[in-house]
Amino acid sequence: MSEIIDGKAVASEIRADLRDAIETLTDAGTRPGLATVLMGDDPASETYVSMKQRDCEEVGIEGIHVDVDGDAPAEELYDTIDDLNDDPEVHGYIVQAPVPDHVDYQEVIRRVDPGKDVDGFHPENVGRLVAGDARFRPCTPHGVQKLLEAYDVETEGADVTIVGRSNIVGKPLANLLIQKADDGNATVTVCHSRTENLAEKTRTADVVVAAVGVPELIDGDMIGEGAVVIDVGVNRVAADTETGYELVGDVAFESAKEKASAITPVPGGVGPMTRAMLLYNTVVAASEQTGVDVELP
Repeated sequence: MSEIIDGKAVASEIRADLRDAIETLTDAGTRPGLATVLMGDDPASETYVSMKQRDCEEVGIEGIHVDVDGDAPAEELYDTIDDLNDDPEVHGYIVQAPVPDHVDYQEVIRRVDPGKDVDGFHPENVGRLVAGDARFRPCTPHGVQKLLEAYDVETEGADVTIVGRSNIVGKPLANLLIQKADDGNATVTVCHSRTENLAEKTRTADVVVAAVGVPELIDGDMIGEGAVVIDVGVNRVAADTETGYELVGDVAFESAKEKASAITPVPGGVGPMTRAMLLYNTVVAASEQTGVDVELP
């Protein structure tokens, strides 16, 4: 039977540890500030943004939220970004995706000040990540690394198969895990929709990371005995529940846990870590911008 990797518990520990760093900054005259920007009224995005604001309040970060009308011209969003770039009380911010179709999301990413880009999506920050000199590690990949560390999963010399090649998870996680570092030094295989014989790639891995957005794509038959399984996927599927749906991952949990030595649940696995690492990056940004050294978890 698998050990269940408790992302909620690990994220809670990280938030608790961050409070000391936030107190150090505040005592030095700077309260870290994180802004969230939402253009439109997507319900899932509204929920996610409100959760991030609650996280800020819990740890002592100044949470700022900006709503932009979904029908407004793209320039209104761009102007909002420019204002946040110039605001000294905002140390980091995110523009919640998705944005409306008439907005160029790549332009949004390029306009963000790289020093305040706590998502780690700006091309400058991507380049630094690949070069092994990351300013900010993207939140979900960094959260995965922290989970592996918390559960003493050794990456050095391990065969890791990542299913998914997105700019948000798959690519940056692969780059992090191959770095010459204590939480890297892995041999990484990245699979995607064009990969042939996917099961052969996942079955031989010591660690499988599923981040492809296909409900329960990976089942127990695709997992090697004793592998560690990290499920990044969060998918809504129809179910006989009060809401009419339930959340499932990219991994068929019940069958996979019979083979895995450790596995993340959905929900309660990677999701809480993503939010915790956003707070982490905000503290990093505030420290860099003020020159106040802090200890990070």
